[in-house]
Amino acid sequence: MNKSLFAIAALALLTTSSVVVAQDKKQVTTGPAGNELMSPGMSEFYKPVPPVVVPGTDLAGGGFTAPSDAIILFDGKDLSAWESVSGGPAEWNVHDGVVTVDKKKGDIQTKQKFTDYQLHIEWQVPENITGESQARGNSGVFMQGMYEIQILDCYNNTTYTNGMTGSVYKQSRPLVNAMRKPGEWNVYDIIYTAPTFKEDGSYRTWPTVTVIQNGVLLQNHTTILGTTEYIGFPQVKAHGAGPILLQSHGDPSEPISFRNIWIREL
Repeated sequence: MNKSLFAIAALALLTTSSVVVAQDKKQVTTGPAGNELMSPGMSEFYKPVPPVVVPGTDLAGGGFTAPSDAIILFDGKDLSAWESVSGGPAEWNVHDGVVTVDKKKGDIQTKQKFTDYQLHIEWQVPENITGESQARGNSGVFMQGMYEIQILDCYNNTTYTNGMTGSVYKQSRPLVNAMRKPGEWNVYDIIYTAPTFKEDGSYRTWPTVTVIQNGVLLQNHTTILGTTEYIGFPQVKAHGAGPILLQSHGDPSEPISFRNIWIREL
């Protein structure tokens, strides 16, 4: 082989080797220091293993039964997990697997107190509902007895937007209106994180809430500014664990009903 052909062959071999080396280098990754070879397994972990939770089953008309790790607050049988806010037993009307507000008996709350949780609650505005604005199927569910997520018949019913269904009452309006018509069941799934407090009673971390109604997001990790006042503005009051409170509103419209209430502590 003459010198020219030998030079060309050597150059081709060198070029091919360089390409292979370059391709091989593309498959190699390094750690932050630039000198530690990595493999997929180095970024995988297997403990701790999340516990198994058996999900509930679908219910007719919407909603689903409690998962295996939930605390049952109302299963259609009795109000043994509840009490009157004014003292004594909860005396709303339990019938046909639901509980209907008795407006003469006042608000009720859970006997057990909670901090962070996932709350599931189903509610129904009666088909024969009357009234308008805030005087139509009004109720509320209060986080820790202090922070209200509004319940109201907002199906073809206009009111102030920060008082609509799914609002953090008088603070944050819902992203959308996802109401079902009267006579049908509405489903709330609420994820709540309780506040923590400084020594002076102010918030160290603010309470937050996510609200999903009928599978539709209404509040997305919304910061709660303080108590949900009817008149005036939010107040910051230091507190510990608190109950779930259901409101017996004073409006003259027909009372709403609840069913299938459960909670998962987080």
